[in-house]
This record gives sequence, C-alpha cells and structure tokens, in this order.
Amino acid sequence: MEERKTIYLCLAHMSEDGMEQKYIKEAFDTNWVVPMGPNVNAFEQNLADFANGNADGSKLDRKVVCLSAGTAAVHLALLACGVGRGDEVIVQSFTFCASSHPIIYLGATPVFVDSEPETWNMDPELLEKAIIDRKEKTGKYPKAIVPVALYGMPYQIDRIMEIANKYGIPVVEDAAEGMGSRFNGQVLGTFGKFGVLSFNGNKMITTSGGGALICHNAEDANTVMWYATQARDAYPYYEHTAIGYNYRMSNVCAGIGRGQMTVLDAHIAHHKHVQELYKELLKDVKGITLHEQPADPRYDSNFWLCAATIDPAVRIKGQENAYKEVIKTAVGGATGVIRTVDSPITDCQPNENVEALRVFMLRKKVECRPVWKPMHKQPVYAEAPAYINGVSEEIFKEGVCLPAGPMVTDDDVHYIVDCIKEAIISDN
Repeated sequence: MEERKTIYLCLAHMSEDGMEQKYIKEAFDTNWVVPMGPNVNAFEQNLADFANGNADGSKLDRKVVCLSAGTAAVHLALLACGVGRGDEVIVQSFTFCASSHPIIYLGATPVFVDSEPETWNMDPELLEKAIIDRKEKTGKYPKAIVPVALYGMPYQIDRIMEIANKYGIPVVEDAAEGMGSRFNGQVLGTFGKFGVLSFNGNKMITTSGGGALICHNAEDANTVMWYATQARDAYPYYEHTAIGYNYRMSNVCAGIGRGQMTVLDAHIAHHKHVQELYKELLKDVKGITLHEQPADPRYDSNFWLCAATIDPAVRIKGQENAYKEVIKTAVGGATGVIRTVDSPITDCQPNENVEALRVFMLRKKVECRPVWKPMHKQPVYAEAPAYINGVSEEIFKEGVCLPAGPMVTDDDVHYIVDCIKEAIISDN
C-alpha cells in the first residue's frame, strides 16, 4: 500500500506548462540576476493589470512596486504615509506579526483594534472609538490604519474607508492573504492609499518569497521605489538625503511570479471549490463550524485558508494529554528557528480540544494549525494600547485552519474530514 503523503495547509503549485522556468532561464541567459530587470517590470505590469480590473469591466489605474517581502511592503507603505518615531498606527489585532512589526521598525506605536464576529476582521465601531480616544489621549490622530484580509476574507472596507476619510487617516490594506479577494467587484488592496501583497511560498501565488505594494498613483509608486533602492538622489555618485532600504524584488523571483500569474485565476477557483467541499462535508459534524463569508454579495473571498471553530464541548481523542509536553521543534513545516521555552502553556492559548485535534491530525499526516494569536496578547506588545471586545481571543481559543492549497485534492478533503470525524469522541 502506498504511503500517504503529508497534506500541508497551503503550498504553491507551479504552472503546468513550466512558464516559471522559461522566465527564470531568460534571467540567467541575459545575466539579469539582480534586484531589477525585465521580469520585475513585466511582473509589476501583470499585477497592475489584475488589480485594476473590476468585475463589472471598469478599470482602475493603480501602480504596483515589487519588493522582497510582504513585510517590506508594509514597512514602506507606512514610511510613505509619514509614520515615524512617536506616531501611532491603528492595526488589526487578529493577524500575523508582519502587519504590526514594521510599525515598531519606524519607532512608532501599534494601537490594536479587535475584530467583528462575521468576517473576523477589524471592527469598524471599535476603530472609530480608538481614533477618537487616541486623539483625546495624545492630542493627534493615528498616522495610518491597517486592516487585514484574514485568511483572504474581505474586511468591512466600506465602513473602514468611510471612517478613515472622516478623520483624514490613510489606509494601508494588508491583503497579503487576500490576493484576488474582492469587495463589490473591486480587488482588495486597491481601496486604500496602499495595498500589500505577499508571494511567500504558501500564498495564492508565489515567487518563493517576495511581495508587492499597490500604490494609488505613480507619484506614490516612485516614492516607494526610491526608498526600496536605498533612497539614492540624482547625482553621478551616491548621495543620500534619506535612509533607504534594499527591498527590491530580484529578477529571478519575478520570473517565477510571471509564470504564477498564468495560474492565479485557477488557484483562486480551486480554493473556493475546496471551501464549498468542506462546507458540504462538515455540515452534519456537530460542534465544527466552518468560517464562511457574509451573505452580502459584495464579499468575495479567495479562501486562502479554510478556517473553522470547534465548540469547547467537543471532546477529541488524546485531549487529556494536550499541553503536557514542551514543543521542541518548529511546528508546521519549514518555519525557521524557534526559541526553546520552559513551559508548554501561555496565558492565552487554544482550547485543549483544538490542540488535541492538531496533534491527532499530524499523526494522520494532515497539517492543521491554530488560527493567528491576536497581537494584543503577544508578550512583545504587552504595553501597546488595545481596543478589545473579546472576539479575536474567543476565536483563537476555538479556531483551526484546514488545508486548502492547490495541492489539496477532493480526495484529500474527504480524508481530512474523515480524520476529523475519527478524532471526535462520540457521546453515544
């Protein structure tokens, strides 16, 4: 019997016709193995063409700058918004750390805002409360607002933009997980002053690493590109009037991206299909609730990851042993080096049945992970202001991410759901 493959959460898939290799070969053949070049220029145009195409056939005129990482895109977007030492930036708490860490890079302070329960993204009511309260406490408004498309789900962009415009605060859309997601037919990342994309190896498309920044106009794009190439002034020698960064995407990585653009629509369609299959197969599994987008037709998620919550009353095999041992290696594939810890528990962690399911599924060669731990509960941000309603903490305790990438087949989804059913201890 053939040994079962490990089913990972989300791994990129190369195009069937090998277009990535074609463009990479061109880079080597022409010796464009640098952080600029024909592939970078072409990939930026590909991305702009995609971002500017509305579902109704109308066109926008956004510009795109390719960078070394999505984190770099957040960093430069905030820099271009004028964020500096002593400023504050409002950012969604329920997200990955790359949404908030660049605020610290700039010497500013993150102000975390909790989520609303339907999309799991930034709560507009709390956002406005935070803006008013920060103005009262500090005498000035936050310099930027960073909503996040958690797992690809569109945020309440109409309300967020309305509030941001009311107080004159620029919006940096973190659509790193939301490439191809739309709100009212318009691509996420094109509403605010800037929109962040990521091409990490687990995203909707990949350049192996890398990211991009969608800019509202050519002037903003030129500013970002200047900062991304060490902020060099126009002299025949190197003259710098500002601190720049080496953040430009390489021509080789951009070649991968050009090939990936040929399968982007297919990848988005596949993720949506997998979401629908989970919905069908999990509908009768008591205590497991799949996270779905609002019924409002304006919401069009790419379902980068399929997420679900587990009722605290559901019992999972091995639950009595959850959090009994300290993790000694990185969890979830090639996640890099982790620092060893003394205790297996923290003051905010997933419920024991969520951890037990993660361990059970891993033994079945299925990668399932907890959802993001809210940033306001991270020790590194213990002193940061936070406007909290308890939504993200509750979801973190009950949430789990299920595999959804292009490598996940229908048979895989059936197997995953069968494993979940096997893991549940029946009351009968």
